[in-house]
Amino acid sequence: MPQCFAQLSDPHLTSLEGVRRRDLFSKRGLGYLSWRRKRRFEHRKEVLEALQRDLALSELDQLLVTGDLTHIGLPQEFEQARQWLQELGKPDKIALVPGNHDVCVAAPWRETLALWQDYMSSDSGLSIAQETVGFPSLRVRGAIAFIGLSSACPKPPLMATGTIDSEQLSKLPALLQRTADAGLFRVVYLHHCPVVGKEKWRKRLTNAPEIQALLEENGAELVLHGHGHRAHYNELQTHHGYLPIIAVPSASALGLHGADIAHYNRYQIERISGGWQVSINSRRYRPAVGEFCEGTNRTLQINRSH
Repeated sequence: MPQCFAQLSDPHLTSLEGVRRRDLFSKRGLGYLSWRRKRRFEHRKEVLEALQRDLALSELDQLLVTGDLTHIGLPQEFEQARQWLQELGKPDKIALVPGNHDVCVAAPWRETLALWQDYMSSDSGLSIAQETVGFPSLRVRGAIAFIGLSSACPKPPLMATGTIDSEQLSKLPALLQRTADAGLFRVVYLHHCPVVGKEKWRKRLTNAPEIQALLEENGAELVLHGHGHRAHYNELQTHHGYLPIIAVPSASALGLHGADIAHYNRYQIERISGGWQVSINSRRYRPAVGEFCEGTNRTLQINRSH
């Protein structure tokens, strides 16, 4: 029986109205200026409200949110984002990884990412999972394994790069292998693009060569990311067969400054002879009607005969 899930990214859902000046004596000050000049006009509440209405129309096994819920990672933004997540659904239905905007400077865990912990945690009681807190995270829904990686960490001013730490890199191969041995459709999701050379230098995943090599060696069935505010499709050739890598733009964008207008993707996964069939339905925001509507559709055949 087919299973359905969706991915959205970079909603930048928070407001910085009333932010205190003392909170901006860091890299956050540059982010605040960007919000004042541009981002508050690009990332719109009415688009997010339409997104919530559209998501409510389908029953999903899981919703993936691939980072950048905030603008400058203030504690008040984490609280705003938690309220938004609670409106979307329960933590077992929503799986989250943070983005570079969420972790733009070092900040106390209890005041920031801890507020999202239930949405970032792994399933408990899984024999193929080693722990429920931290990354890589693992959630299994039917025949699908959702594997989350965090590329979010503080970087210098003007840099929007990400890095997957050594602990995640050391754990990922075994996790990919265990889920493959269990016959699961493996979805790896993260914020930054893991393909070498596909992102601008100041926005790249700094250790993309390492993560790309791990994926080529150990395989997966699908990789999803955001960060670039544009839709992209790439492929890697792995020892297990070809691996689609798909990016979605910001889920709240009006497309005023050259980036793509808001959309998100719905996926339907079905086991077929020799592998999997993946049906992708892009849901795009239409300003003329103020709603998300059907966009492009695509079907992939992913052979995994072994």
